Amino acid sequence: MSDNILEVRDLRKTYHKKGGGDFEAVRGISFDVPRGEVFGFLGPNGAGKSTTISMLTTQLEATGGQILLDGRSVTDDPVGARAEIGVVAQHNNLDRGLTARENLIFHARYFGMSRRDANAKADEYLEKFGLANRQNDYVRSYSGGMAQRLKIARAMMHTPKILFLDEPTTGLDPNYREILWREMLNLNREAGTTIFLTTHYMEEPERLARHMVIVNHGQIVAKGTSPELKALVPTSTIVTMRLSRQNEEILHKAETLPDVSHAKLQGGAVALYINASKPNFDELFRWTESLGVTVNDISLKQTTLDDVFVYLTGKGMNQDD
Repeated sequence: MSDNILEVRDLRKTYHKKGGGDFEAVRGISFDVPRGEVFGFLGPNGAGKSTTISMLTTQLEATGGQILLDGRSVTDDPVGARAEIGVVAQHNNLDRGLTARENLIFHARYFGMSRRDANAKADEYLEKFGLANRQNDYVRSYSGGMAQRLKIARAMMHTPKILFLDEPTTGLDPNYREILWREMLNLNREAGTTIFLTTHYMEEPERLARHMVIVNHGQIVAKGTSPELKALVPTSTIVTMRLSRQNEEILHKAETLPDVSHAKLQGGAVALYINASKPNFDELFRWTESLGVTVNDISLKQTTLDDVFVYLTGKGMNQDD
């Protein structure tokens, strides 16, 4: 048995535009997902994450490449693949004409669970996700957060080998985010289910994922563990300055300062990557005075996954391409 539950090779998706020409949403990506891990698949809006997940979960046909799930081709046996996976998609794909309980039971029965086991598991998840008192209400009456909780419970019902979570905590309050991750980690530890996570909350992969991939413009720009990804940033200390004037000329001058290895504009501020644990702020203020600019705000922090992400993609998690 392979150490990888999922192996992706040269995966591609090209869309043909109505007016002519092609758009490459996914441009030949390759990666492995180790069995039994929480795996982070990260990128800004429009990077190709959801398109990739749709291909991995048989919802979208790939233009090219190979997807092996537990050693078997997803393309050759999509029906067999669907029995091994759970999916929490961004869009609401619940059956709005059924109650919450019926959504869970029908899903479990479709995947071969006995009626007794399906009812027991439904009782468990309806209670854990705070839906027990609304279990017999039609899903069309649910709020967005309630529907999200039900989608997560439904995806877990048949104990899949790999669970795909496409921004699962969007719309959840902090309490239910914690409940979600407690249940996800229980599923991971007790059943060995691999968790494939896409999220805009970078503290989640920082806290939960062992290996991660970062994609941008349909290509992989980095992969590795959290420490390996952080090592890609040229320094561990970042000074962010909001100036009364900031442009490329100021960036070039900033890079001539002692201990500044790199400077860039990000989030409406100048980010200075400093090769010192304690930057010389007096020197920085003298430098800005010499340029005739005012410092409106200044902050100091150590490198996080957010910083890695911005450094590699040039944008924040919620920025579009």
